[in-house]
Amino acid sequence: MDRLGSMAVFVRVADLGSFASAAEELGMSATMVGKHIRFLEGRLRVRLINRTTRRQALTEFGRTYVERCRTILAEADAADALATEQVHALHGRLRITAPVHFGRHCVLPVVLELMRDYPGLEVEMSFSDRLIDLAEDGFDLAIRTGTLAPGPGLAAASLASQAMTVCAAPAYLARHGRPSRLAELEGHTALAYRRTGPVPPWLFPIQDGGLLEVRPPHRLRLDDLDAIADAAANGAGIAWVPRWLVRERIRDGLLVELLPDQPGYPYGVHALWLQTPHVARRLRVTVDALKAALPGMMR
Repeated sequence: MDRLGSMAVFVRVADLGSFASAAEELGMSATMVGKHIRFLEGRLRVRLINRTTRRQALTEFGRTYVERCRTILAEADAADALATEQVHALHGRLRITAPVHFGRHCVLPVVLELMRDYPGLEVEMSFSDRLIDLAEDGFDLAIRTGTLAPGPGLAAASLASQAMTVCAAPAYLARHGRPSRLAELEGHTALAYRRTGPVPPWLFPIQDGGLLEVRPPHRLRLDDLDAIADAAANGAGIAWVPRWLVRERIRDGLLVELLPDQPGYPYGVHALWLQTPHVARRLRVTVDALKAALPGMMR
């Protein structure tokens, strides 16, 4: 028999004063109640209840043992409640906005894992490269990459840094040669990323702690990082993209990582949410999960 189950039966017998009353409350036969008590007595080799045809009473040891049983059963219930809270207390809806490619490739897998772990969690995700106003658009959490300007009324947490890398297809390098220094990049055709405004420079950390801006010439401008990676793999030029985006293409030989000894610029990844006196547990758990998982994806 299950020891905890038998302890629970013993406690009800002690509280109610009879096998019959305990059996009725527990929905079992008086014979089964007796089996639970005999199981405990046999295991302990000590009598717990003195029984006669007219009455039953706890032995001296039984009175001590029943109190210990109460403590043990209370601790077991508390442990079960802790597990229940872990699974079910994380409930409700969470609205998340994230950049299109980073959100799909990096944030979504973490969110899906969370939803498997917490069945009560509902998530609504929006993938957009525009800066969302959390309060106006009704989002609970925003994932941002690049330089962070949180603004008033917002809380922020650093999640990871995504290293940038320069790469090109073997066919492009066969035609145009392989740059070995930063200065040589301006002699190559770049694939430029441009969403709004001027084309941003490529940034590289240098020894004095500053940043070197490189602006290689370009003929093709795209506002989609996946498209830039595809164009680079097609031999259209050299690309400066997050390493996580092209890791598989580099592994498969479709792209070659250039300037491997040059440190990559670390674009920050941040979480933002509205400052409130109480942060919902589903939000805190999601931010913690992203903080734990994203750095490993950025390598």
